[in-house]
Amino acid sequence: MIGDAFQGGAILLVAAPLFAAMGAFALPRAGATLALIAAAVVLISSLTLLWLVGSQGAWRLALGAWTPPLGIGWQVDGLGVTLLLLTALVMTGAGVYRVAEGAGQDPLFWSLWLFLWTGLNALFLSADLFNLYVTLELVSLAAVALIATAGGPALTAAWRYFISTLLGSCVFLMGVALVYGQHGSLDLTLLHEKLAPDALSLLGAVLVTSGLLLKGAIFPLHFWLPAAHGRAPVAVSAALSGVVVAGAFYLLVRLWFGPFALLLSEPVAVTLGLLGAGAILWGGIMALLQRRLKMLIAYSTVSQLGYALLAFPLVAASGALATQAWQGAVVLVLSHGLAKAALFLSAGILALSLGHDRVGRLGGPGAGPGLAWLAIALAAASLVGLPPTGGFLAKWWLLQGALVGESWFWAGIILAGSLLTAAYLFRILSGPVTGDFPQPSVRGLQTMGLTALALALGAWIPAFLPMPLADMLATTWSTP
Repeated sequence: MIGDAFQGGAILLVAAPLFAAMGAFALPRAGATLALIAAAVVLISSLTLLWLVGSQGAWRLALGAWTPPLGIGWQVDGLGVTLLLLTALVMTGAGVYRVAEGAGQDPLFWSLWLFLWTGLNALFLSADLFNLYVTLELVSLAAVALIATAGGPALTAAWRYFISTLLGSCVFLMGVALVYGQHGSLDLTLLHEKLAPDALSLLGAVLVTSGLLLKGAIFPLHFWLPAAHGRAPVAVSAALSGVVVAGAFYLLVRLWFGPFALLLSEPVAVTLGLLGAGAILWGGIMALLQRRLKMLIAYSTVSQLGYALLAFPLVAASGALATQAWQGAVVLVLSHGLAKAALFLSAGILALSLGHDRVGRLGGPGAGPGLAWLAIALAAASLVGLPPTGGFLAKWWLLQGALVGESWFWAGIILAGSLLTAAYLFRILSGPVTGDFPQPSVRGLQTMGLTALALALGAWIPAFLPMPLADMLATTWSTP
């Protein structure tokens, strides 16, 4: 009975957006309606799986009753279901924003949106390297097409993203081929049992990781992200920053703390940590220098995701708190995804209300819709790491790992990055009023503001559920 519930929920997570995408392509006028129906199904399925994993532990499904290494496996565990729920919340919120924005009958938007959602859900369920590659491709191609729907300068950004993700896919696939040639299996569980710490296995892991770093826009391979996120439609920017780039981090954690665990030597962990430190500092400085609100938020994504990579050296150094270190990184991705989606949606609201998105002329909370400013304040508090927010819980867990392991450098990076985050977000909240702003009557503005506010509040929830979250994530590598 429990197995049927797991199977039904997992299948609905992929089938609902997939069939809705095909329906939206055939009937463009019904696209928004189909998207909202699919969103309701996916939200209920995600919450059901969350409860099942919390009460029953991890679960494994062999599609078509073909077991690995021949069959395709899906796995539902703490890490996967956390990202599935994040995806459901961000995609639903951004979708509602898009409908309220008055774009309910876009001929291609909703089918692409739903294909993106299908790819993300399949990614977080897949349990073998090749299907992870396939789902990554679906996500990347749908994301590129969604960016291009904005037209104009977004076409150049979409093309750069396409070339970058294509290169990342090639490198990733070479690594997969090398691992398969060495061990004759692509299933993550079987690889965990078979993988040996030899040179070819390490080369395969490095190639896979390099592809993911490019797809995830990790410093210094972040060159495509700011323009892509800054010029995409607002709802697309929220989805890209909230969940799409999180997919690359998810795979890094899934692989390096799973089948590649024997290969995670100190030099590998420190290298990943240094990339994260570079992302935190460089992204923060660039965000501080931006004049446009969406570009500031885009560079903030480069910076914030750097914290997640600090989990690797902290796990290597913190001993008893190693588990808490990587769990802190996951909670950071969760709270970041919700906060960053709220920021992008709020930026869209301010641009519609004020007629521009220039940081120096926003006017502070006294100008424009109050709901948008409240959402910005709540999301900013989580990104900075103020208590009691999800960002605070995540950074506290990371900082504890650094202090216990006497990793003062990493602790300093966490604190310096938080100060940088506070500096560039304070620019948004304290901008001087320098002129009169038009206040057009925008249809659906209240709905858009409430959506942004709900996502911002969601970024605070993890701080009130630390033990349930830790217990949930602890099921990640348990045997289903």
